[in-house]
Amino acid sequence: MPIRVLLADDQTLVRASFAMLVASAGDMEVVAEAGTGRQAVDLARSARADLVVMDIRMPDLDGIEATRLIAADEDLAGVKVLVLTTYDTDEHIVDALRAGASGFLVKDIRPAELLDAIRTVATGDSLLSPGPTSRLIARFLRAPDTAMSAVGGPDGLSERERQVLTLVARGFNNTEIAEALGLSPLTAKTHVSRIMGKLGARDRAQLVIVAYESGLVIPRAV
Repeated sequence: MPIRVLLADDQTLVRASFAMLVASAGDMEVVAEAGTGRQAVDLARSARADLVVMDIRMPDLDGIEATRLIAADEDLAGVKVLVLTTYDTDEHIVDALRAGASGFLVKDIRPAELLDAIRTVATGDSLLSPGPTSRLIARFLRAPDTAMSAVGGPDGLSERERQVLTLVARGFNNTEIAEALGLSPLTAKTHVSRIMGKLGARDRAQLVIVAYESGLVIPRAV
């Protein structure tokens, strides 16, 4: 079955470009387009999308709040959200991850990277642009009210699990983690799943925040 994609962006030209790109892929299809955050939430329900490509800055309801509503809706439990940002001007990525987004990408990515990102997130993995991840986390963890009380810390993890968590926080996927630690991809995936279970984390995006908030990974200066 093709991946059912909902495109949410207030710029018609951007949506049209993304729609043409998605349509060019044989394993996905655009099932709806939204020009506002409110439309994105409504269409996620009515179009039964598998994944929403969500711009942050939209009228009526911004992408963060739209993501929060989608993530909180039990009827939309299987819907993933991939957030797009301009990065240089957007300062809400961590808020989006907290709201339930499964990852983010900067808007200047290559077309093939967007398609790969859609596939990655649709299969249940989180995707965080490796380049800006630590800088973004560093910026927002300086702000007040960053605690994630529902998610535990890494103190109860084994040394290997802490190593895996560190690599997750740096944007490594399972294959890259396996290569870095001399593991099989399946073992790396098992470690990640076990860590999420121990910490009560929803996905890899929350693991990134835990790693930075706990001091396991030290943000680079920005």
